[in-house]
Amino acid sequence: MLAVKPQQPSSSAAVCSLQASLLTLAILTLVSFTYLSLKSLHSPSLQTSTPTPTAHTVQVSQPQVRSDDDGVDDDVYHLPKMFKLNYEEMESRFKVYIYPDGDPNTYYQTPRKLTGKYASEGYFFQNLRESKFVTDDPDQADLFFIPISCHKMRGKGISYENMTVIVQNYVESLLSKYPYWNGTLGADHFFVTCHDVGVRATEGLPFLVKNSIRVVCSPSYDVGFIPHKDVALPQVLQPFALPAGGNDVENRTTLGFWAGHRNSKIRVILARVWENDTELDISNNRINRATGHLVYQKRFYRTKFCICPGGSQVNSARIADSIHYGCIPVILSNYYDLPFNDILNWHKFSVILKEKDVYQLKQILKNKTQEEFVELHHNLVKVQKHFQWNSPPIKHDAFHMVMYELWLRHHVIKY
Repeated sequence: MLAVKPQQPSSSAAVCSLQASLLTLAILTLVSFTYLSLKSLHSPSLQTSTPTPTAHTVQVSQPQVRSDDDGVDDDVYHLPKMFKLNYEEMESRFKVYIYPDGDPNTYYQTPRKLTGKYASEGYFFQNLRESKFVTDDPDQADLFFIPISCHKMRGKGISYENMTVIVQNYVESLLSKYPYWNGTLGADHFFVTCHDVGVRATEGLPFLVKNSIRVVCSPSYDVGFIPHKDVALPQVLQPFALPAGGNDVENRTTLGFWAGHRNSKIRVILARVWENDTELDISNNRINRATGHLVYQKRFYRTKFCICPGGSQVNSARIADSIHYGCIPVILSNYYDLPFNDILNWHKFSVILKEKDVYQLKQILKNKTQEEFVELHHNLVKVQKHFQWNSPPIKHDAFHMVMYELWLRHHVIKY
């Protein structure tokens, strides 16, 4: 009796079976994905209700804000993610060595005061010593700080010529006593001066100006300021007389405001052209205190755009005042490297003009729509923390922003 072998399925049948299984799996996957997608679209947690505007509702588009826990969002920073990562690295690694020499009772180590329009210099000195960035080991230092206060010298009535000699003698004594300068010819050294005499006081040391990092309040391209090396120090009038302004656009009914002394060509033109205008509040002198308490500061609260023309230098404490009080600063100064310009996008919270634009000033400001003004104001409030000095310093304040600028520059030094 012959045994009968069971028939094996043909290869073509096996292929067809496999194709059918794959097709079935694909259909099930597609159905599941479609179901989940439709469910998510109708999920109450992801829906946003849009109110229907009434006849009396004025629709003002609100800027989109994408922020993280550190308050770093896309609206005001050039590279927010890069800033956040670099900032964290700076906090954990950056070290500065302060030269210990110099009599603290004279011009070294201690600026004159922490108030007034040159307070930024004093706050930086104090904040650095209060911070965790200081190291006593020069071998661990990323940068070396030369602690000399031109502001203090000016306060003692020293002439420009004698200032230059004092700075020259002090720095040369450091170079002869310590070996650190010669490692980079001073490229890893920095000094800080907010007073405009700092430019004059250091001109006797060309190698100091050329090689070291200058942190100055008068960062003008036409007076030897080197933007990829030097740092613009914000000139902040401390303490602020009144609280910060913000989220108060409905109270700002005046188009533009400026009051000050005519100590520069652009200020003379500004006063001459606009002081009698009915929409721009332009005063040809600082507001007299006899007219009332803090009248000048209170004007900032009522104004949309605060005009910030350069004075004896390109900078002005009025810019930080405007930011603090919530008034959009109108930069009216040529060749000005604005503070933190490589971190913050100033076009997002200010109006930047050339001095020649002063003749069209009112029309330029009136051309800004209400939506544009609201967005500028919204962004302005977000950068206020960067133009505030604190003691001790706090995260993202003016001190930490200056330190971040120094941190960026120390990376380009060739060892």
